[in-house]
Amino acid sequence: MSDDYRQLLDATIQHLEGLKSRGVRHVAVSPETLRALAQPVKAPISNSQPPITKAAPPVAQTTVPKVSPPVVAPVMEKSKIENRKSELGKVAAFAALRERAMACVKCPHLAASRKNVVFGVGNIDAQLMFVGEAPGADEDEQGEPFVGMAGQLLTKIIEAMGVKRSDVYIANILKCRPDTPGQTAGNRKPRPEEMETCIPYLHEQIDLIKPKVLVALGATAVEGLLGKTHGITKLRGQWQEYRGTPLMPTYHPAYLLRNQAMSEKRKVWEDMLQVMEKLEMPISTKQRNFFLKA
Repeated sequence: MSDDYRQLLDATIQHLEGLKSRGVRHVAVSPETLRALAQPVKAPISNSQPPITKAAPPVAQTTVPKVSPPVVAPVMEKSKIENRKSELGKVAAFAALRERAMACVKCPHLAASRKNVVFGVGNIDAQLMFVGEAPGADEDEQGEPFVGMAGQLLTKIIEAMGVKRSDVYIANILKCRPDTPGQTAGNRKPRPEEMETCIPYLHEQIDLIKPKVLVALGATAVEGLLGKTHGITKLRGQWQEYRGTPLMPTYHPAYLLRNQAMSEKRKVWEDMLQVMEKLEMPISTKQRNFFLKA
């Protein structure tokens, strides 16, 4: 074995040992390199002749470039795999939670009268989450929160903030419509014991989504989340905290449908401006001037 070949072999071994010490377990080697390595090294013909080292060049030309690329790749792939596992874990946990909620019969009177369990809708990675009180007739029919007239107004408010409805998450304290025996229309306020029974599902939703800001829509939602019954008029626009997350109480969209005064619309919009500032969202001059008198 020639000195040149030995030096090249020692350098290759040292390089591979270095890769191994950094956690690399596989390296790419081309078929041409393997064939070159399999060729026997020819001994010199005589002492007067220089050693033949023609087998060395293929190793030098192919082995070194092929070994170096995998050094970083395994680390990147591991990071991607871990992120993917985390994402799949969250999706699976949310799916399991939804399955439990859809089959819930803890309130027999509500389970008997409902058409659909209204679990929630939106982006499970949302930074912003809206919480209402309970499904109405339209929501019970379609199985999705805030799809009636109040829901359409909520969608307009969300879009005025510069985001889509699908970018946020929307849920209710109650997953079932409060029963209204003897009534053909209208809704009733959820009872305290009904909210207490159902709210663990909402707790899990919030814990999985981890929103940066919560918005409580209406007095009943504030009561269900915070246990405060001081009235939404006194609480709206004042930051609260729920399970470590900033919470903004504001009027329910249904209230704005009943009272369409520009001053009341402005109050809700001022609350949303605070939410946008908390989330560090861009706010245009036009947005700041919504519902202000000319």
